[in-house]
Parts: sequence; structure tokens; C-alpha cells
Amino acid sequence: MTGSAIGDAVRAPYEVLAWLIGRWSDALAAVGDALGIGMLDYVFMHHAFLVGGLIAVMAPLVGTFLVHRQMALIGDALAHTAFAGVAVGLFVNSILGTGISPYIAAVVVAMLAALAIELISEVTDAYNDVSMAIVLSTGFALGAVLISLNTGGLAVGINQYLFGNLATVSRENAALLVVLFLVVSVVVTVTYKQLLYVTFDETAARVAGLDVRWYNRLMTSLTAMVVVGAMQIMGVILVAAMLVVPVAAAAQVARGFREALLASVVLAEIAVIVGITLSYRYEATAGGTIVLVAVAVYVAMVLAGKLQSRRGVAEESGATTTAVDPDADGTAGD
Repeated sequence: MTGSAIGDAVRAPYEVLAWLIGRWSDALAAVGDALGIGMLDYVFMHHAFLVGGLIAVMAPLVGTFLVHRQMALIGDALAHTAFAGVAVGLFVNSILGTGISPYIAAVVVAMLAALAIELISEVTDAYNDVSMAIVLSTGFALGAVLISLNTGGLAVGINQYLFGNLATVSRENAALLVVLFLVVSVVVTVTYKQLLYVTFDETAARVAGLDVRWYNRLMTSLTAMVVVGAMQIMGVILVAAMLVVPVAAAAQVARGFREALLASVVLAEIAVIVGITLSYRYEATAGGTIVLVAVAVYVAMVLAGKLQSRRGVAEESGATTTAVDPDADGTAGD
């Protein structure tokens, strides 16, 4: 296959995604015109809502498994290594003049880091938090070194990856996020039962014949994809929050794993939509605003969970009192 044929094969799916994203943008613009919503006049806001909405689905899909496996901090570790990937992409572009997207480089480096975390744990028998700390430190150190080797534009441009920026969500970046979303959603759907089994009982999963190591690596790889996708609006520093906070909020009121997963997606969507809207309205950083809204939702869910528990206790107490009440059968006055 010639180079042009390969280019056409790669370009065709992108053009389809670009067309679909364009129709999404047209639809939001029409809604903005009909309802008089000024922020929907801008294409970058259309992309931001698309990316944010997809992140609000894929992050809880993976984060629910991570939280129940007590691996909530892996998102932070992979975010810092994704930062190194961004620095690699920017460095190569500045030196060689290539047009490689920094997010593509971030996906590659984050995936390698995810596998490194599992490999370190397996080879050295270190706890997961030790391997995560090693990978986090290495990734951030590599990013810092590459930035220091190339001053000027690289150092300035890196800020949008650290803190996120609504205005920089291009159609190309949105298309990449759509691809990551499809991969994560399909893989979790297909392997849901196996991931659930490994999450709650690794020993039984091994006895049942499941390749636990493979599923552990799969989970960390999916986490890397979510992290890179969320970097676009959350930034490296806050990206791990979307994997944890909505899941923790849903756990306060959910009565089972599946219910917690669905509730966490709904709560994440609320946090993203409200957070993006407020960040546009008050010209605040999108990632920080989304996280603050997510934390507020978490507090609300904690209070709702407490009220739910007290109501349940009160109902049980009332039922017990009725069962032993001497007046209940009308014989007290005999």
C-alpha cells in the first residue's frame, strides 16, 4: 500500500468524524439562536460541550472500577505521565518541525506508563501505590526536563495542558476524543462481567480461569485513554478528579454497582455542563470550575445519603414500635 493510500485510509474516518462534529455544532448553534443563549454562538464552546459530555460518560465507566479496587490515584499518576507525552510531542515538533498532535504523543506515553505501573507491581511485588508514585515522578520529571531544554514557545504553550482551556478544543482534538470514547465504551461493555469479577474477587477470578494480569493491564490502559481525553478541558493537575469525585458522590446514594455506575455518569454530566457554563460566564478556568461543581455535588449526595439512612432507621423503628404496641390489636382497654 502506497503512502497516499495509507493517508487516504486514515483521512476518511477523520472526515466522517469531522462531518458529525460539524453537525453537532450546527445543532447547538440552532439551539442557541432559538433560546437566546449567547455562549452557543461560538464553535469552541460546541466542541467543549461535546468533549465534556463524552468525558462525563467515559470517566465514571472506568473510575467506578478503579474506586472499588482502591486505585483512585492511578489517574493522577497517568495524568503526570501524559504531561510528559505532551512535552515529548511539543519538543519533537519544535525540533523537527513535524505536525504531530501533542495529544497523540500523550496517548502513547500514557499507555506505556499504564503498562509500566502493572509491570513494576508484578516484577518487584511492590504495592500499586509504590509503582504509581514511581511512574508519576518519572513522567513529570521527564516533562520538566524537556521543557527546560527548549525554552520560549514550549514553556508558554504547556500551560493549556496543565490547566485546561476551553478555547483550545479544536475539531481535531474533539475527533480524537470521540475515538477514545468509542474505544473505552466498547471495551468496558464487552468485558464488563470479567472486569467486575476481577474487581471484587481476584482470587476467585483466577480460579475461574480469567487472566487477571491481562484485565489489570486493560483497566490501566483504559484509564490512560480517559486521562488524555480529559486533559483537553481539565488539565493535567485536575484530570484525576473526574475519575473519582462523581463515583464517590454516586456511592453515597446508590444501592448497587450498576446503579452507582449509572448515577456517577449522571452526576458527572451535571458537573461538566454546569462547570463549563460557569467558567464561560465568569471567565474562570474550566477544569477548576468543573471540579468545584463536582465536589459540591458530592457534598449534596453525602447529605442526601445521610437523610436517606435516617429515614430508613426511622421507618424501621416505627415498624418495630407498631409490632409491640399493646394498643395495636385494640385490647389495651379490656
